[in-house]
Amino acid sequence: MANTYFFTGFPGFLASHLIDEIIHQGYPVDKIYLLFVKTTKKQAEASLQRLIKETYLTEDKFHLIEGDITDPGLGIDDDKSAQLKNEVTHFFHLAAIYDLSVPLTPAWQVNVNGTRHVSEWVKQAKNLERYIYYSTAYVSGKRSGVIYEKELEHEAGFKNHYEYTKYEAERLVQSVKHEVPTTIIRPGIVVGDSKEGTTAKFDGPYFILNMLAHMSYAPLLPYFGKGQVEVNLVPWDYVVRATIHLSHHNVGSGKTYHLTDPSPLTARAIYKLLAKSYLSKEPSFTVPLGWAGNTLKLPIFRKWLGMPREALDYFTCDSHYDASQALRDLEGTPIKCPDFTSIQEQLVKYYKDNRNAPGKQVSIH
Repeated sequence: MANTYFFTGFPGFLASHLIDEIIHQGYPVDKIYLLFVKTTKKQAEASLQRLIKETYLTEDKFHLIEGDITDPGLGIDDDKSAQLKNEVTHFFHLAAIYDLSVPLTPAWQVNVNGTRHVSEWVKQAKNLERYIYYSTAYVSGKRSGVIYEKELEHEAGFKNHYEYTKYEAERLVQSVKHEVPTTIIRPGIVVGDSKEGTTAKFDGPYFILNMLAHMSYAPLLPYFGKGQVEVNLVPWDYVVRATIHLSHHNVGSGKTYHLTDPSPLTARAIYKLLAKSYLSKEPSFTVPLGWAGNTLKLPIFRKWLGMPREALDYFTCDSHYDASQALRDLEGTPIKCPDFTSIQEQLVKYYKDNRNAPGKQVSIH
């Protein structure tokens, strides 16, 4: 029997690629419902046309639904909502504010209240086979040491409102697992794909490349701090392939997965690789990380360097994300997380070619 899919977060980069992967992995499709907010209507229509053009599916398989997860019932008409609750077999909840600098109020409204509304909606879906929620490995907040996939609750605090609200949202999803077959996905820091380096925007480790671009004429490059903590970077194509596999097999029901690099590099090693690839230079001395933090307190320097101050917190939190459950349940498939050293040249090339492309750089406040 063919599946009926529902996605929040369309026309986002991830939603479109998950749909591509559903088709690539050969799962039968009856219908795909795509929830978009009114302000993104033009982008949603354009993304839909791309999907129709690039896949074997006909236009009648896709249905754009205007709504908003911050509204009860997802802002969908009652009659339409009742129809969807009878049809949907796989619900992918991707919509969220992914911004390390986001204020608490909008983050709570979208990430927490929005997830509360989605979780209430899926409990009423009569034929639901899987509720797939995109969390983040960084719900661990300021915890250090080994973080396991079965763990969530803690009192260590959080580095920013993004982490805190995603933590609270995951708590809501965890609370419905006994009523709804659920798979929770916790990616690491997502970067470009492993083959071409393509990405929707330059954030995360790309902030380092932004900084290196402004240091290209410096005769010497510094390291910033000791950089001995791990930074967990994963290409989006690994995350997408693993998600689709785990969300369609019984083994994934009721589980939480770290889609993270099982052997991540340290911040220092990543910085060295990127500097050599981008500038053909190797850092030769070290300055205190606090120096960079003080510099980034000033908006003029943050904007010039293209790096938010919050990004530095991910170079000091000493956490290791155990992905044993994900590795075990992907065993026997060709789905593996590539080593960062094998993909960093593709990432740098794509950055070089698209650094000034419209929409690629994120706003720095």
